[in-house]
Amino acid sequence: MDIYLDNSATTKPYKEVIDKMVYALNTDYANPSSLHRKGVEVEKNIKNIRQSIARTLGIKDKEIYFTSGGTESNNTIIRGIVALNKKRKNHIISTTIEHPSVLNTLKDLESEGCEVTYLEVDKDGKIDIEEFKNALKPTTCLVTIMHVNNEVGSIQPIQEIGKHLKTLKDKVFLHVDAVQSYAKINFKPSKYNIDFMSVSGHKVHGPKGIGFMYVRENNRIKPILTGGGQEIGIRSGTENTPGIYGLGEAIRIINEDLDGKIEKIKNLRDLLKREIIENIENIKLNSPEDGVCHILNVTFYGIKGEVLLHYLEQKGVYVSTGSACSSKKKGSHVLNAMGLSPQEIEGAIRFSLSDLNTEEEIKEAVKVVKESVSDLRMIMRRR
Repeated sequence: MDIYLDNSATTKPYKEVIDKMVYALNTDYANPSSLHRKGVEVEKNIKNIRQSIARTLGIKDKEIYFTSGGTESNNTIIRGIVALNKKRKNHIISTTIEHPSVLNTLKDLESEGCEVTYLEVDKDGKIDIEEFKNALKPTTCLVTIMHVNNEVGSIQPIQEIGKHLKTLKDKVFLHVDAVQSYAKINFKPSKYNIDFMSVSGHKVHGPKGIGFMYVRENNRIKPILTGGGQEIGIRSGTENTPGIYGLGEAIRIINEDLDGKIEKIKNLRDLLKREIIENIENIKLNSPEDGVCHILNVTFYGIKGEVLLHYLEQKGVYVSTGSACSSKKKGSHVLNAMGLSPQEIEGAIRFSLSDLNTEEEIKEAVKVVKESVSDLRMIMRRR
C-alpha cells in the first residue's frame, strides 16, 4: 500500500476533477474565443466557474484571472506592479523564506535597480511585525509575503500586515502567495486587505498547469504575456479549458465542507506528531505549534533526510525533504533562516497531508519511519 505524504508538493486530483477534464477534452474542446455556438458555450462555462470561485472568497468574478499556477501568478503580480511603479517607488519588502518563484524574481528585479528588504524570521519561521513596520519607506511600492511557508507551515501575520498598510497615507500594495494557505485556512482577501493573491490548482486536488490570481478591483498591473487579450488583457493566451474545468470542480468539492476538511487534516497532523514523539527518539519538531494544518517538518538526528526519503519510498511511504521546486539544491534556505544547524537541516523531513489521508495510513507510516530511522542509525554507527 502506498502512503502519500507529500501533498505540499502536489495533491492527487479528485476523481470528479479528472472526469470534468476528460469532458472538456472530449466535448467542450472548442476555443472559448470562437464566435460559434460551441465556443460561446465553453466561454459561458468558464464564466460560471470564475463566478463560483469568486463566491468562495467573497470577491467579484472580474477579480479572478486564470494562470498556469503559482509561479506564473507570483511573477506576473510582482513584475507587473514594479513595472508601473518603479520610476517613483522602487522598494519592495519580502522575507528570507519565500518560495523560489518570489525570491528569484526579486533577485532579478534587484539587478534592474529595485531595492529589496528581506525580513528575517524567528525560530518558528515568523516575521516580527514591528520589524516589518520599520522596514517601510516612502519609496515602498510592494509588500510580497507568503501566507503559509511551504516547508514548515509557519503562518505569517498577513491580517496585521494588511491592517497596518491600510493606515498609510501613500498606497503600498500587498501581494500574498497563498499557494499553501488556500483551502487550508478559511479566509477572505478583503478581511486581510490583500491587493493581490496567488493560488495553484494542483495543491488543492486540481490539475497541474492551472491556477489563478486575485487582483483587487481597480488595481493595475502591467501584463507579462500579451497577445489575444484573454483574461481582460492581463493574461493573454488561449484558455486552458480542461485545467479550468478541473480547478473549478476541485474548488467546488473542497468548499462543500471546507472547515470540516481543515479540521480532519489538522487531526491527522496532530496524530502524526503524537505518534512520532511517542515512538521515535532523538528528533526535533521544526514546525511551529500554531502552524498550518497540513505540514509537519521533523529532524531525525544522526541520519540524512534524503537517504531516509529514499529508504521510505522503497517501503511505499512518500515524503519530502522540503520544497519540490528547489529539492535538487543543497540545504533548505527556510530552515537555515530559522537558525537550524547544518546537521538539523540535513536530517529534516517534511510530511504534508490532505483530506484523502486516513488515520490508518498515519499510524502505518510512523511504524515504517520508526523502523527505517532505526535501521539507518544502526548503519551510521557501524561506519
